[in-house]
Amino acid sequence: MPALPRDLPALAVLGLSDSAEGDWGRLRGLQYSGLARLTRPRLAAHGLAALLVVQALAGAVHLAILLAWVGLLGAVLVWGARFEHTLEDADRRRMAGHEIRRHMVRTVAAGLIWAIPIAVFSPFAAAEQRLLVWTVMAMLMGGTALAFAAVPLGAVLFNAILGLASLLVFFWYGQMTAAAAVVPFVIFLAVGSLEAGRMFLAGKVAEAGMAEKSEVVSLLLREFEEGEADWLWQIDATRRVRSASPRFAFALGEDPEDIDGKPLIQLISGSAWESGHFHSSLHDLAERLKRRESFSNLLVLVTLHGQNRWWELSASPRFDDNATFIGFRGVGSDVTEQRESADKIAYLARYDTLTGLPNRLMLTETLGDAMGEADRWRMRCGFMMIDLDRFKAVNDTLGHLVGDQLLAKVSGRLKSLMSENELCGRLGGDEFAIVVRDAGDGTRIREVAHAVITALSQPYEIDHHTLFVGASVGSAIGPRDGATVETLMRNADLALYRAKDEGGGLHFDYEPALHAHAEERRKLEFSLRHALERGEFQLAYQPVVDAITEAPVSFEALLRWNSADHGPVSPVKFIPLAEDTRLIVPIGEWVLRTACYEAMNWPAPIKVAVNVSGEQLLDPSFAEVVVSALAGSGLPPHRLEIEVTESIFVRDGTAAQQTLERIMSLGCGVALDDFGTGYSSLGYLRKLRFSTIKVDRSFVQGAARDNPESLAIVRAVVAMADALEMSTTAEGVETVEELEKIRQLGCKKIQGYYFGRPMTAHDAGALFETLEWRRLQA
Repeated sequence: MPALPRDLPALAVLGLSDSAEGDWGRLRGLQYSGLARLTRPRLAAHGLAALLVVQALAGAVHLAILLAWVGLLGAVLVWGARFEHTLEDADRRRMAGHEIRRHMVRTVAAGLIWAIPIAVFSPFAAAEQRLLVWTVMAMLMGGTALAFAAVPLGAVLFNAILGLASLLVFFWYGQMTAAAAVVPFVIFLAVGSLEAGRMFLAGKVAEAGMAEKSEVVSLLLREFEEGEADWLWQIDATRRVRSASPRFAFALGEDPEDIDGKPLIQLISGSAWESGHFHSSLHDLAERLKRRESFSNLLVLVTLHGQNRWWELSASPRFDDNATFIGFRGVGSDVTEQRESADKIAYLARYDTLTGLPNRLMLTETLGDAMGEADRWRMRCGFMMIDLDRFKAVNDTLGHLVGDQLLAKVSGRLKSLMSENELCGRLGGDEFAIVVRDAGDGTRIREVAHAVITALSQPYEIDHHTLFVGASVGSAIGPRDGATVETLMRNADLALYRAKDEGGGLHFDYEPALHAHAEERRKLEFSLRHALERGEFQLAYQPVVDAITEAPVSFEALLRWNSADHGPVSPVKFIPLAEDTRLIVPIGEWVLRTACYEAMNWPAPIKVAVNVSGEQLLDPSFAEVVVSALAGSGLPPHRLEIEVTESIFVRDGTAAQQTLERIMSLGCGVALDDFGTGYSSLGYLRKLRFSTIKVDRSFVQGAARDNPESLAIVRAVVAMADALEMSTTAEGVETVEELEKIRQLGCKKIQGYYFGRPMTAHDAGALFETLEWRRLQA
């Protein structure tokens, strides 16, 4: 390595002269060797800057001229890059004077080419364009100063040419402020480049000096440094311990004199020395010692007095003055605690802490291995996704603690179903997955899916609760259904979505048609997001009549969507989609405001009922939306009835109850829809005073057929509602028989096709213009 002179003169750093002391030929080799490593980034920076200049001057300078300039610039840059490639080994030799001059010529050429946009093209450009070109050049000059930090001469020459050209142009065109800014900028870059070159040289030589430190000195420092766990160890050419340090002996649990002269492998292998069954890490250590090669941070499992420990060893071979091998010298440390921590971290990275099952990362890795094996041996593997049915209801009603215990029991049942051919794991939440290494013709997948659905559907006993959840399964077979891990997992997810969509408790294999279904859903969601702004929603109103007089008493507002992209879309399709995407919140607000506004055209006693989803009700601002809708339309609160289903109480019963109480305090009515089909209706009837209980149409149809269970339920609902001073509405009445039966059972109000299908707001208002309505009023 070259010696470092006492000072670094500016001209010497620039390469324009040699100082009296120091090996400057070698020092300049260190400077110029870094150019080749930065060639590609520098070419990319020049290319980007050239594009910006072309864009800035487009329209002012003919495109052909600009392209010619870009081509000339590219030729000069490639010319320079080829030369810089010859300097890759400059740090291992002296730098010749002619090489420095060649680099200067290429740098000056590049600078002159870059001066053309500001010096030659300026007469054709506006003042703003000149400033824009200068901005690009200033950025390039700054980048050059950084890129040529090791070779300041190149940066100074390049920046001086561009700076001088810019100064003259700005002065010529009277842009004195810009001209005044150029001078200090160029001076600053020149001084900075020079200082950066000095720092680079000083750092390089200092780094070389550090490399000359003796290895033995470093080891001794480790040996005697207080608080360190490292120790010095040394063996001779026969691999026997020599000159054992006290700390090394302490690590072995022996006295120094007892271990001196003993084979190192014998001391650290324990009983394996007699049996010959060595750990692989000991084999690795022995091979490295045999081959006389250096090693660093080699992890070795050692056995000391019957206890396993992990050591980290580093060593280098030693040779005497005659180049004869005399053994190894190195350092070691006990890293057992760190190793155990690393093992724990590795475990946590691949296993789920709640269930102990492999997590998504390990499942993905295992599936990747299975697909590799399937491709190699022309076989099939499988991936199954499992989602628990009704788990969210358990989690929300009984709490996360019970939910976590349920997940743990589910994982236990899954593990009991697995053979060596399968690996089950948890993806997250209530989603699990199974990797089937050899799926054969798919029979094994169907067997496992059936076993999973059957096992997970059995009751669970947790904290004195008997819980029932089911499972839906979607599967895909690789490589038939996907050539990559991501594709196979996505297709299994599509199959799972189909199973959930069909009601749960089912297994579906992936089919290509599922992609079309998913694409249809995606397009439908896209259209739904724009339906409000396009005005594609309308409201239809179905009458609710008095059971005795058959006079309309209210209307239920029903949402209809006539999409410009898809035509009329069934609410069965778009309402669940709106709830999944939370679009139901703005859509529901529009429904509420529109229904209140249109109800103002009906006679004063007539009410309007608006269905509200759980997403709306749990929105913190929902009560304010109701107030705003009433105030904006002028509709009295007692003429608005909010309809909710029991399912909203499952998610967050307390929040739902508080919101409904605020709405009731305004004077609005609240109806409980689809009563009897949910979870625990009686509890909610005790907590909230509903204005109306709506009996589900399934019970109405059952009662008309004299089904004992349906008759009992309807009678019980009517009696309970009368006792709690609530009204009852029978839904879905379509025949005379159903009407007569409901009247006999005592329902107060009736809704169904028998009295009218959903109609427009105008047609609803027209009902009150008939002679029959006037007669009933009289």
